[in-house]
Amino acid sequence: MADAAFARVLAVAAATGLPGIEAGRSYGTPSLNVRGKFMARIKDADTLVVRCPVEEKQFLMEADPAVFFETDHYKGYPAFLVRLSAADDETIAGRLERAWRMQAPKKLVVEWEKGQEERSTTKDTKNTKKGTKKSELNR
Repeated sequence: MADAAFARVLAVAAATGLPGIEAGRSYGTPSLNVRGKFMARIKDADTLVVRCPVEEKQFLMEADPAVFFETDHYKGYPAFLVRLSAADDETIAGRLERAWRMQAPKKLVVEWEKGQEERSTTKDTKNTKKGTKKSELNR
């Protein structure tokens, strides 16, 4: 069952397009790393451990306790737990992106952000050429 959970998390990670993500193992379970640094791992069939800044953890758990939680083992540690059965793929993707930004080499983050800006500019240009006014894109 944990294999199915990891397959889902791996597919969500791939869909983000974040560079440098690789599958690995952590504490005997499947994990995601960026350039060898831990991002997330499967704890059990319904639980994903995700790296995050300690100062964000409490906010997340209060904002959506049905999805985000911790056990005593993770108190004070820069990671929280995600109930996969309660989380949609968009939520998982957002948390993986945050973990990636935290763990990825800064140069990789800057390169990825620059590529995102270029893709956004290209998309805006194409929409403008198709007759969409730029002001309409911001609505």
